[in-house]
Amino acid sequence: MIYKFVLGIAIAFLLTTFHVPQISLNLLSSINNVYPNSFPGLALLLLRVSVGGLFLLHGYPKITHLRQWAESLKMPVFMCFLSAASMLGGGIFLIVGFLTLLGTLPILGSMIFAIYLHIAGHKPFVAQDPYLIPPEQYQGANGQGEPPSWEKAFMYCVMLIAIAVLGPGAYSLDAAIFGR
Repeated sequence: MIYKFVLGIAIAFLLTTFHVPQISLNLLSSINNVYPNSFPGLALLLLRVSVGGLFLLHGYPKITHLRQWAESLKMPVFMCFLSAASMLGGGIFLIVGFLTLLGTLPILGSMIFAIYLHIAGHKPFVAQDPYLIPPEQYQGANGQGEPPSWEKAFMYCVMLIAIAVLGPGAYSLDAAIFGR
């Protein structure tokens, strides 16, 4: 996540140097440099805080059980660490609305990779509802859980893209720093 932050600062600096101020530092916040307030701002706040909170909930167990998660995915521990750290750090950035675009991009990369892993594993887009599956056919991790599918990762991608494009809204640190 640090390298993406440094890359964003470098891009913003270059754009400022080449006299493109309308997208320079605002690029750290979102693709859109407008910070809506009122109801649209509250809707963006709700979306941003909800998605950020969910990624904190997803990232924390992954980072605390990193080796086990990496072994279950058959992935290098370092790659899993980057993904879990992006979920934790990006979740915090989304909740407070600070450097929102840089908070969404690493998580978006992780979710796109999750979609790839599900598709490569021949998992369906939407799995059959668990109550329709006979108990002996699917038990999940501890005898319960959701059947694997890539629907959830896809929906996270849609929400992260919306936040990246629409921005964090007026009720964010980005609006206080980069706004009007």
